[in-house]
Amino acid sequence: MSILFLVATPIGNLEDLSFRALRILSEVPLIAAEDTRTSKKLLNHYQIQSPITAFHDHNKENKTPFLLEHLREKDLALISDAGTPGINDPGYFLVRAAIKAGHQVVPIPGPSAPISALAASGLATDQFLYLGYLPRKSQARKTSLKSIVDLPWTLVFLETPHRLLESLEDLLEILGDREMVVARELSKLHEEFRRGRISEQSKHFSLHEPRGEITLVISGKDSEEIWSADELSAAIDHQLKTGGDSPSQLAKKLALLSGWSRRDIYDLMQGLEKE
Repeated sequence: MSILFLVATPIGNLEDLSFRALRILSEVPLIAAEDTRTSKKLLNHYQIQSPITAFHDHNKENKTPFLLEHLREKDLALISDAGTPGINDPGYFLVRAAIKAGHQVVPIPGPSAPISALAASGLATDQFLYLGYLPRKSQARKTSLKSIVDLPWTLVFLETPHRLLESLEDLLEILGDREMVVARELSKLHEEFRRGRISEQSKHFSLHEPRGEITLVISGKDSEEIWSADELSAAIDHQLKTGGDSPSQLAKKLALLSGWSRRDIYDLMQGLEKE
Protein backbone atom coordinates (compact mmCIF):
# COMPACT_ATOMS: atom_id res chain seq x y z
CA MET A 1 0.00 0.00 0.00
CA SER A 2 1.11 3.56 -0.66
CA ILE A 3 1.97 6.05 2.09
CA LEU A 4 0.27 9.23 3.25
CA PHE A 5 3.02 11.54 4.53
CA LEU A 6 2.01 14.25 7.01
CA VAL A 7 4.67 16.88 6.38
CA ALA A 8 5.13 19.67 8.91
CA THR A 9 5.97 22.99 7.28
CA PRO A 10 7.29 26.30 8.70
CA ILE A 11 4.97 28.45 10.80
CA GLY A 12 6.92 31.54 9.83
CA ASN A 13 10.62 31.17 9.18
CA LEU A 14 11.15 29.24 5.94
CA GLU A 15 14.45 27.85 7.27
CA ASP A 16 12.45 25.60 9.61
CA LEU A 17 11.69 23.07 6.87
CA SER A 18 13.60 19.87 7.70
CA PHE A 19 15.86 18.03 5.24
CA ARG A 20 13.53 15.04 5.40
CA ALA A 21 10.47 17.19 4.70
CA LEU A 22 12.26 18.77 1.75
CA ARG A 23 13.12 15.35 0.31
CA ILE A 24 9.61 13.95 0.73
CA LEU A 25 7.94 16.98 -0.85
CA SER A 26 10.36 16.82 -3.76
CA GLU A 27 9.79 13.09 -4.36
CA VAL A 28 6.04 12.53 -3.94
CA PRO A 29 3.90 12.49 -7.10
CA LEU A 30 1.27 14.73 -5.48
CA ILE A 31 0.94 17.19 -2.59
CA ALA A 32 -2.42 17.97 -1.00
CA ALA A 33 -2.38 21.45 0.51
CA GLU A 34 -4.88 23.36 2.63
CA ASP A 35 -4.18 26.59 0.71
CA THR A 36 -2.34 26.14 -2.56
CA ARG A 37 -1.50 29.85 -2.81
CA THR A 38 0.29 29.83 0.54
CA SER A 39 1.96 26.48 -0.08
CA LYS A 40 3.24 27.46 -3.52
CA LYS A 41 5.32 30.23 -1.92
CA LEU A 42 7.10 27.61 0.17
CA LEU A 43 7.45 25.14 -2.71
CA ASN A 44 8.76 27.82 -5.06
CA HIS A 45 11.26 28.97 -2.43
CA TYR A 46 12.76 25.47 -2.36
CA GLN A 47 12.22 24.86 -6.10
CA ILE A 48 9.95 21.90 -5.44
CA GLN A 49 8.20 20.88 -8.66
CA SER A 50 5.76 18.24 -7.32
CA PRO A 51 2.14 18.74 -8.45
CA ILE A 52 -0.17 20.30 -5.87
CA THR A 53 -3.92 20.04 -5.28
CA ALA A 54 -6.25 21.79 -2.85
CA PHE A 55 -7.62 19.97 0.19
CA HIS A 56 -9.50 22.15 2.68
CA ASP A 57 -12.58 22.30 4.90
CA HIS A 58 -14.89 23.21 2.02
CA ASN A 59 -13.92 20.35 -0.30
CA LYS A 60 -12.61 17.62 2.03
CA GLU A 61 -15.61 15.30 1.63
CA ASN A 62 -15.63 15.52 -2.16
CA LYS A 63 -11.83 15.47 -2.51
CA THR A 64 -11.08 12.56 -0.17
CA PRO A 65 -12.24 9.82 -2.62
CA PHE A 66 -9.95 11.29 -5.29
CA LEU A 67 -6.98 11.30 -2.90
CA LEU A 68 -7.71 7.75 -1.72
CA GLU A 69 -7.80 6.64 -5.35
CA HIS A 70 -4.41 8.28 -5.84
CA LEU A 71 -3.09 6.45 -2.76
CA ARG A 72 -4.02 3.09 -4.30
CA GLU A 73 -1.06 3.49 -6.66
CA LYS A 74 1.18 6.28 -5.41
CA ASP A 75 2.35 8.10 -2.28
CA LEU A 76 0.78 11.38 -1.20
CA ALA A 77 2.04 14.23 0.98
CA LEU A 78 -0.33 16.36 3.04
CA ILE A 79 0.62 19.86 4.20
CA SER A 80 -1.35 22.58 5.97
CA ASP A 81 -1.11 26.37 5.76
CA ALA A 82 1.65 26.19 8.37
CA GLY A 83 2.82 23.78 11.03
CA THR A 84 1.80 20.15 11.48
CA PRO A 85 -1.08 18.88 9.30
CA GLY A 86 -3.98 17.24 11.10
CA ILE A 87 -3.84 19.70 14.00
CA ASN A 88 -6.70 22.20 13.73
CA ASP A 89 -7.14 21.58 10.03
CA PRO A 90 -9.02 19.19 7.69
CA GLY A 91 -6.07 16.80 7.56
CA TYR A 92 -7.71 14.83 10.36
CA PHE A 93 -10.51 13.85 7.95
CA LEU A 94 -8.09 12.47 5.36
CA VAL A 95 -5.93 10.69 7.96
CA ARG A 96 -8.92 8.74 9.28
CA ALA A 97 -10.04 7.83 5.77
CA ALA A 98 -6.53 6.70 4.79
CA ILE A 99 -6.18 4.53 7.90
CA LYS A 100 -9.59 2.97 7.29
CA ALA A 101 -8.56 2.18 3.72
CA GLY A 102 -5.46 0.40 5.01
CA HIS A 103 -2.80 2.91 4.03
CA GLN A 104 0.27 3.67 6.11
CA VAL A 105 0.33 7.17 7.61
CA VAL A 106 3.82 8.55 8.28
CA PRO A 107 4.37 11.83 10.15
CA ILE A 108 7.32 14.01 9.14
CA PRO A 109 7.80 16.01 12.37
CA GLY A 110 8.48 19.69 12.44
CA PRO A 111 7.09 23.08 13.50
CA SER A 112 4.00 23.36 15.69
CA ALA A 113 2.83 26.65 17.18
CA PRO A 114 1.19 25.15 20.32
CA ILE A 115 4.26 23.05 21.20
CA SER A 116 6.70 25.88 20.44
CA ALA A 117 4.73 28.32 22.62
CA LEU A 118 4.45 25.81 25.46
CA ALA A 119 8.16 24.93 25.39
CA ALA A 120 9.23 28.58 25.63
CA SER A 121 6.48 29.71 28.02
CA GLY A 122 8.24 28.90 31.27
CA LEU A 123 5.05 27.23 32.52
CA ALA A 124 4.81 23.54 33.41
CA THR A 125 5.28 21.26 30.40
CA ASP A 126 5.05 17.81 32.01
CA GLN A 127 1.25 17.78 31.73
CA PHE A 128 -0.77 20.05 29.46
CA LEU A 129 -4.11 20.24 27.67
CA TYR A 130 -4.37 21.62 24.14
CA LEU A 131 -7.85 22.80 23.17
CA GLY A 132 -7.35 24.57 19.85
CA TYR A 133 -9.36 27.75 19.30
CA LEU A 134 -11.65 28.99 22.04
CA PRO A 135 -15.34 29.18 21.00
CA ARG A 136 -16.24 32.37 19.14
CA LYS A 137 -19.17 33.42 21.34
CA SER A 138 -18.69 34.45 24.94
CA GLN A 139 -21.32 32.15 26.45
CA ALA A 140 -19.94 29.08 24.70
CA ARG A 141 -16.43 30.18 25.64
CA LYS A 142 -17.36 30.46 29.31
CA THR A 143 -19.09 27.09 29.28
CA SER A 144 -15.98 25.49 27.79
CA LEU A 145 -13.72 27.15 30.35
CA LYS A 146 -15.92 26.08 33.26
CA SER A 147 -15.40 22.45 32.26
CA ILE A 148 -11.62 22.76 32.74
CA VAL A 149 -11.38 25.33 35.56
CA ASP A 150 -10.27 22.77 38.17
CA LEU A 151 -7.69 20.94 36.05
CA PRO A 152 -4.08 21.21 37.27
CA TRP A 153 -2.58 20.99 33.77
CA THR A 154 -1.13 23.86 31.75
CA LEU A 155 -3.72 25.01 29.18
CA VAL A 156 -2.86 25.85 25.57
CA PHE A 157 -5.21 27.66 23.18
CA LEU A 158 -5.08 29.39 19.82
CA GLU A 159 -6.79 32.76 19.40
CA THR A 160 -7.38 35.41 16.77
CA PRO A 161 -6.37 39.06 17.29
CA HIS A 162 -9.93 40.42 17.00
CA ARG A 163 -11.22 38.07 19.73
CA LEU A 164 -8.25 38.24 22.10
CA LEU A 165 -9.57 40.96 24.44
CA GLU A 166 -12.97 39.33 24.87
CA SER A 167 -11.33 35.97 25.51
CA LEU A 168 -8.99 37.47 28.11
CA GLU A 169 -12.00 38.91 29.95
CA ASP A 170 -13.71 35.52 30.00
CA LEU A 171 -10.49 33.76 31.03
CA LEU A 172 -10.13 36.14 33.98
CA GLU A 173 -13.75 35.71 35.01
CA ILE A 174 -13.81 31.92 34.83
CA LEU A 175 -10.23 30.83 35.60
CA GLY A 176 -9.16 33.62 37.93
CA ASP A 177 -6.02 35.73 37.56
CA ARG A 178 -3.54 33.02 36.58
CA GLU A 179 -0.08 33.25 35.12
CA MET A 180 -0.17 33.17 31.35
CA VAL A 181 1.93 33.73 28.26
CA VAL A 182 0.69 35.32 25.05
CA ALA A 183 2.92 34.10 22.23
CA ARG A 184 2.62 36.01 18.97
CA GLU A 185 4.08 35.57 15.50
CA LEU A 186 6.20 32.55 16.43
CA SER A 187 9.40 32.21 14.38
CA LYS A 188 8.54 35.40 12.46
CA LEU A 189 10.21 38.83 12.44
CA HIS A 190 7.98 40.26 15.20
CA GLU A 191 7.93 37.20 17.46
CA GLU A 192 6.86 38.12 21.00
CA PHE A 193 6.33 36.34 24.31
CA ARG A 194 4.38 38.40 26.85
CA ARG A 195 4.44 36.90 30.35
CA GLY A 196 2.24 37.96 33.27
CA ARG A 197 -1.15 37.57 34.90
CA ILE A 198 -4.29 37.43 32.80
CA SER A 199 -5.30 40.85 34.15
CA GLU A 200 -1.96 42.31 33.05
CA GLN A 201 -2.35 40.86 29.56
CA SER A 202 -5.84 42.28 29.29
CA LYS A 203 -4.63 45.73 30.30
CA HIS A 204 -1.73 45.63 27.86
CA PHE A 205 -3.74 44.55 24.84
CA SER A 206 -6.51 47.04 25.60
CA LEU A 207 -3.84 49.70 25.00
CA HIS A 208 -1.93 47.92 22.22
CA GLU A 209 -3.93 46.38 19.38
CA PRO A 210 -3.10 42.66 19.13
CA ARG A 211 -1.83 41.47 15.78
CA GLY A 212 -0.64 38.27 14.14
CA GLU A 213 -0.98 34.59 14.97
CA ILE A 214 -1.58 34.11 18.70
CA THR A 215 -1.11 31.17 21.07
CA LEU A 216 -2.17 31.37 24.72
CA VAL A 217 -0.46 29.31 27.42
CA ILE A 218 -2.10 29.42 30.87
CA SER A 219 -1.08 27.84 34.14
CA GLY A 220 -3.30 25.11 35.56
CA LYS A 221 -5.11 25.37 38.87
CA ASP A 222 -2.58 25.32 41.70
CA SER A 223 -4.14 24.55 45.07
CA GLU A 224 -1.13 25.97 46.91
CA GLU A 225 -1.65 29.42 45.39
CA ILE A 226 -5.43 29.55 45.72
CA TRP A 227 -7.20 30.66 48.87
CA SER A 228 -9.39 28.16 50.64
CA ALA A 229 -13.16 28.76 50.69
CA ASP A 230 -12.93 29.78 54.37
CA GLU A 231 -10.17 32.30 53.63
CA LEU A 232 -12.15 33.77 50.77
CA SER A 233 -15.38 33.90 52.80
CA ALA A 234 -13.57 35.74 55.62
CA ALA A 235 -12.13 38.26 53.17
CA ILE A 236 -15.53 38.82 51.57
CA ASP A 237 -17.18 39.28 54.95
CA HIS A 238 -14.52 41.79 56.00
CA GLN A 239 -14.73 43.77 52.76
CA LEU A 240 -18.53 43.87 52.79
CA LYS A 241 -18.45 45.34 56.29
CA THR A 242 -15.63 47.84 55.80
CA GLY A 243 -15.26 48.54 52.08
CA GLY A 244 -17.22 50.75 49.75
CA ASP A 245 -16.81 48.61 46.63
CA SER A 246 -19.75 47.33 44.66
CA PRO A 247 -20.11 43.51 44.48
CA SER A 248 -18.70 43.57 40.95
CA GLN A 249 -15.69 45.69 41.98
CA LEU A 250 -15.08 43.54 45.04
CA ALA A 251 -15.23 40.32 43.01
CA LYS A 252 -12.69 41.72 40.57
CA LYS A 253 -10.36 42.85 43.37
CA LEU A 254 -10.49 39.54 45.23
CA ALA A 255 -9.98 37.56 42.02
CA LEU A 256 -6.58 39.22 41.65
CA LEU A 257 -5.60 38.19 45.19
CA SER A 258 -7.24 34.83 45.73
CA GLY A 259 -6.86 32.88 42.48
CA TRP A 260 -10.63 32.33 42.38
CA SER A 261 -12.66 33.40 39.36
CA ARG A 262 -14.78 36.52 39.56
CA ARG A 263 -17.93 34.52 38.85
CA ASP A 264 -17.31 32.10 41.74
CA ILE A 265 -16.52 34.99 44.10
CA TYR A 266 -19.67 36.81 43.06
CA ASP A 267 -21.77 33.68 43.63
CA LEU A 268 -20.18 33.19 47.05
CA MET A 269 -20.92 36.81 47.98
CA GLN A 270 -24.57 36.35 47.10
CA GLY A 271 -24.71 33.26 49.30
CA LEU A 272 -23.12 35.08 52.24
CA GLU A 273 -25.47 38.05 51.84
CA LYS A 274 -28.50 35.70 51.99
CA GLU A 275 -27.16 34.17 55.20
